[in-house]
Amino acid sequence: MKDILAISGYSGLFKLISSTKNGVLVENVETKKRMPAFATSKISSMGDIAIFCNDGTDMPLVDVFKAIRAKENGGAAVSAKSDDKTLKSYFLEAMPNYDQDRVYVSHIKKVLTWYNILQANNLLSELDKDDEVAAEAEQAKVEEAPVAEEKPKAKKTAAKKSAKKSEE
Repeated sequence: MKDILAISGYSGLFKLISSTKNGVLVENVETKKRMPAFATSKISSMGDIAIFCNDGTDMPLVDVFKAIRAKENGGAAVSAKSDDKTLKSYFLEAMPNYDQDRVYVSHIKKVLTWYNILQANNLLSELDKDDEVAAEAEQAKVEEAPVAEEKPKAKKTAAKKSAKKSEE
């Protein structure tokens, strides 16, 4: 999800293609048209965006997308053009601990619009892949953890002493 970008002044989401001298080359997720995004534009990665929560922490946008996806069983979310009351209640169902004082309806509309774009273009399946990769990496760490073997110090000391005696 770090390769999916939101660029201020442009609607929709963009996929990072490559870096250029003055910015980055991006591709619109929906239209597949490529364009340069210059360093003067405010560019935000989906991996860097988070939603305020009541417990003082921030929930990464990827986790918010996972919560919405679980609520919808992989389907599309409610339209971002719905009325404010519907959007707030929907977001509260998907993410019950979001901070209702600091997360505005405009934020909810952006999140739902982005979710629907990603879902329509089958880019949310990457969330499942990310979970599988993380689970496999965790399992590999557990399996590769070396078991500390204690070697008797007396044998090392005795071996050193016998080596010194043979040198003399």
